Amino acid sequence: MPYTYILYSEKIDKYYIGACTDMQRRLYEHNIGHSKFTKTGMPWTIVYTEEFDTLLQAKQRELQIKKMKSRKYIEGLISVR
Repeated sequence: MPYTYILYSEKIDKYYIGACTDMQRRLYEHNIGHSKFTKTGMPWTIVYTEEFDTLLQAKQRELQIKKMKSRKYIEGLISVR
């Protein structure tokens, strides 16, 4: 199942937005330093997910959230859940 997800790092007090088809595998990759950006914030925790029918839809939603460029918007999404 494709997902759009938001991770949070308490260490650097930042959110990371992404899309994938295997949420557990992707979280594992972030927490072993697979990505240059997320390497600095380990450990990451999942704070928000949305499920989609296709990966394309999940990536479109990822871009929509990123375009908001707003921590308030992200925290609003998280608090609704």
